[in-house]
Amino acid sequence: MATKPIGFINNGNDFFNEIRTQVDEYFTSNKLSKNGDIRLWMKTAFALITTPILVVLALNIPAVGISVPIWGSVLLFILIGQLHTFTGFNVMHDACHGAFSSKGWVNKLYGNSLSLMGSHAFIWKFKHNTLHHTWTNVDGLDDDIAKAPILRHCESQPFKPYHKNQHLYMFFLYGISIIFWMFANDFMKYFKKAVNEQPMPKMTLSEHLIFWTAKIAYTAIYVIAPMYFLGVGYGFLCYMVMQISMGIVLSLVFQLAHAVENTHFEDATQYDIPADRLPNEWAVHQVVTTNNFATKSPFATWFMGGLNFQTEHHLFPNISHVHYPALNKILVPLCAKYNVKYNEMPTFTYAVGSHIRYMKSLGEAA
Repeated sequence: MATKPIGFINNGNDFFNEIRTQVDEYFTSNKLSKNGDIRLWMKTAFALITTPILVVLALNIPAVGISVPIWGSVLLFILIGQLHTFTGFNVMHDACHGAFSSKGWVNKLYGNSLSLMGSHAFIWKFKHNTLHHTWTNVDGLDDDIAKAPILRHCESQPFKPYHKNQHLYMFFLYGISIIFWMFANDFMKYFKKAVNEQPMPKMTLSEHLIFWTAKIAYTAIYVIAPMYFLGVGYGFLCYMVMQISMGIVLSLVFQLAHAVENTHFEDATQYDIPADRLPNEWAVHQVVTTNNFATKSPFATWFMGGLNFQTEHHLFPNISHVHYPALNKILVPLCAKYNVKYNEMPTFTYAVGSHIRYMKSLGEAA
């Protein structure tokens, strides 16, 4: 049975009102747009120009006239996987949140860059923008933690004996997660017309066409073409290393933002819906359920599209990630002022360690 959506308590929202006021003042006083700027456009050009060039080189197509050894093709496909990851973090993510541009058609165009990776922006936006961004870390509503029974992400999820090793086998699952996403998860959501039992809005004819075109094109370019030009064995190897490299990095970045020590979780099934409300107002809930990491690393911020500033993103998903470092300077003092628990870890590796420890702790019987 589907868990009914639950509301948030309203305590006047003084915390978020002051944050929003100061953020608006920052953009107004500096005469800045909340959308992406030249930094985002440069990233977009880099990703969308470099990716097809590397694909053509990696396939070792005779007509191109450039011969690449098989180990070179393997390395190139790993790079292609990371370029897809980079595109997802920076281009698709901002666009699907309406933060890439002030023009809706531009956001829709670049949001559909997810189709280049074989998925579908319409389904992803409902799963991510609606469910995850509203009910972050709420078991029963947030699809990002709905991995049971394979993985146990919070104490409200049932314990199974094999969870004692989940901190080890989770990396294997992260590696194959993109394959499952493209060839299983998307189709289950598409035919069920629901995400985590929550009904999706009705898809238009164009959205249906985009879904099927993306799946066919992705399979042709990244599964069939490598096997045709490189041979079945090497082609399959190239496809797998691309997907595994994508899966591990994508999964880790999203896990480090929420499934680590000290982040807060809620269980929607413990509430009488619709009478009850979650105990924190929406903005406070977003802060205590998210975790920032490696915010002092320029490379991490550049590559991850600001997703290491996860708290800023959850409070202002409609603001481009290029502005998150500036918003962080506003947010941290206000969290202290209102006594709201702000989570941050100094480095990527520290956050990975915290994620491993957290998942290991959930592998112990209650």
